[in-house]
Amino acid sequence: MTINKIPHQMTGVILTGHGGLEKLQLRTDLPVPTPGKGEVLIKVGASGVNNTDINTRIGWYSKGVTGQTNAGAADGFETANDDDASWSGIPLGLPRIQGADCCGEIVAVGEQVNPDRIGQRVLVRSMQSVPTEDEFSCITFGSECDGSFAQYTKTRAIEAFTIQSSLSDAELASFPCAYSTAENMIDRAAVKANETVLITGASGGVGSAAIQLAKRRQANVIAICGAEKMEQVKALGADKVIQRGQSLTDILANDSVDVVIDLVAGDQWAELLDLLRRGGRYAVAGAIAGPIVELDVRTLYLKDLSFFGCTYQPRSVFENLIQYIERGEIKPLIAKTYPLQQISEAQQDFMAKKFIGKLVLLPPR
Repeated sequence: MTINKIPHQMTGVILTGHGGLEKLQLRTDLPVPTPGKGEVLIKVGASGVNNTDINTRIGWYSKGVTGQTNAGAADGFETANDDDASWSGIPLGLPRIQGADCCGEIVAVGEQVNPDRIGQRVLVRSMQSVPTEDEFSCITFGSECDGSFAQYTKTRAIEAFTIQSSLSDAELASFPCAYSTAENMIDRAAVKANETVLITGASGGVGSAAIQLAKRRQANVIAICGAEKMEQVKALGADKVIQRGQSLTDILANDSVDVVIDLVAGDQWAELLDLLRRGGRYAVAGAIAGPIVELDVRTLYLKDLSFFGCTYQPRSVFENLIQYIERGEIKPLIAKTYPLQQISEAQQDFMAKKFIGKLVLLPPR
């Protein structure tokens, strides 16, 4: 292993189990990870807060949970089963350092990694491939392995992407999870210029990213968000903004939308399919309003709709994202930064949904 001067211990936040905010423990005596073969050690500059962090903590991914995320976001869900409470459906290894977003600097490398990588500024890919597994096998940084809610983290060298940018660490840390999720959905649905794209949950991290990324492809964007956020969402580039909770079919004509980018699901889900034209595409990567919906299968097959569940991401998604950032084609949208020590406050603010964009944590220097 090739290293610079690195401490033996670090400050970080560990998740000790599924449940409420009390399951997050700040520690100042965690061992600094040692990069193994093919790995790099990263000094974390900033890390973003994401739905998946909270969903994992509260066990929302468990099939025993049928409600919306916020119903258990503070205290967890009594119906969650630890055996399937991670997004992958297998028990989470605990304790775990979460954090799917990471911007930082490589400070050490393991065997078979070029020592010239030391000093590189990098973004870590949130949804990572699994060697030797089938095509759709993947892990989430900060879920199946330790993530960025600490002063140091490690990852496979091929998952640490060099970034050349004048943006701050906090700004760059807002990109990996939310923007790659949005880009993956848009790519899977093959959004093209002049198509009409409807985006639910448009004021959140993924939704606001999807607006920028769909407009980058010269699509016409209809965004759905809360009334208090409509002007800001419009300013992001949305061509039309609809207040959350209004009847979509009262405002938009049936068969008027080419693509739905859905992060919400919930009670209004069936309306989304009515809005899709024949041959339309529906891409989903979230269900913050509740995962259980009612589907009339006739709508699916009689309209020749295509459904895309979007978790796995091909490497090209993140490679493209890095290029978009470096060319200035997409912009960070940060609502607030917090010291890592205030992670509970940050997650409470995240759950309150009174902001647009991303919340970012800064580790001790």
